[in-house]
Amino acid sequence: MENFTYYNPVKLIFGRGQLDKLPEEVSQYGKKVLLVYGGGSIKRNGIYDHVMEKLHEINAEVHELPGVEPNPRVSTVRKGIDICKREGVECLLAVGGGSTIDATKAIAAGATTETDIWDIVTKKEQATDVLPFGTVLTISATGSEMNSGSVITNWETHEKHGWGSPYTYPKFSILDPAHTFSLPREQTVYGMVDMMSHVLEHYFHQTKNTPVQDRFCESILRTVIETAPKLLDDPENYEYRETIMLSGTLALNDMLNMGYRGDWATHNLEHAVSAVHDIPHGGGLAIIFPNWMKHVLDENNADRFKQLAERVFDIDTAGKSDYDAALEGIEKLRDFWTSIGAPATLGDYHIDGGTIEEMADKTVIARPEYGNFKKLSRQDSVDILKASL
Repeated sequence: MENFTYYNPVKLIFGRGQLDKLPEEVSQYGKKVLLVYGGGSIKRNGIYDHVMEKLHEINAEVHELPGVEPNPRVSTVRKGIDICKREGVECLLAVGGGSTIDATKAIAAGATTETDIWDIVTKKEQATDVLPFGTVLTISATGSEMNSGSVITNWETHEKHGWGSPYTYPKFSILDPAHTFSLPREQTVYGMVDMMSHVLEHYFHQTKNTPVQDRFCESILRTVIETAPKLLDDPENYEYRETIMLSGTLALNDMLNMGYRGDWATHNLEHAVSAVHDIPHGGGLAIIFPNWMKHVLDENNADRFKQLAERVFDIDTAGKSDYDAALEGIEKLRDFWTSIGAPATLGDYHIDGGTIEEMADKTVIARPEYGNFKKLSRQDSVDILKASL
């Protein structure tokens, strides 16, 4: 493996009833708070009232930014930045899933500078400071509650970019699995696809001697596969929600990829698709990932795919070539995602071939080649997207 330095300063507060610790955590950073949330589900399920009750215990002055989109938009981020500057906000609290947390990271960075936040997201400029922020997680999916990454969409230009900074780690994240009981089935499915995709992005790399990291990845994938059907049949089962919530956090807090760099081409492809069509991120990943796997698979890297097939999907590879075993593993992944209700084609979102070229252009907007396991070009993007129709 490669030399590495691991750093993650997030205080993770996990378990039933842990929202009671919110006053103690927020009061360390100030009482002028911007509360950031999405479409209003936290008001329907009572989490909003509980959060406000806890903030009132410390006499917090609460300002609100509702309406963060599933693919959070820079226009919404700018609204949050304006509130922070106008009201003298001292800290932020994201209550929701990865989209809400990603938007909060961008607001926190933009509120401390006169630089336009889109220039930071597109890496023309760098964040040099942020307002402190915490999170209350309500959707298990992205891992944004314990990392520094963020993905923001510019709907006006149809661009979607991932970015991050050493400054954009949450100060604390409160994870109560009971907060995910009321999630719609579709969002639960997308969340599990998303966390599995993060693990798979880590898994496909070219670095030698990573047996510990491989087993970490494989154990999380197997755990999600074993738990997902049971959770979907019993959505208010605390233990199942607990298992999935921790899996999502561990999938993207940089523990799995110590000493190597994963691929991330599939995320680049999905960002291009949802920048144009605004589809759910987890849905896009479910469609694209198996097609990326088939596209990059060759005789030179088939052993990696074979290992996944054997260790995660229990495929008997005796008498089979590495290539054939690899293909069987890819089909098992597709079959599993289909079995839990994830989409399999872009046509499931009424996307036809008319925007293939536009989406392919966006995959190489930052550089002419992308991906680390196997370098891809614009033509590769076209081929994978066509295979995904």
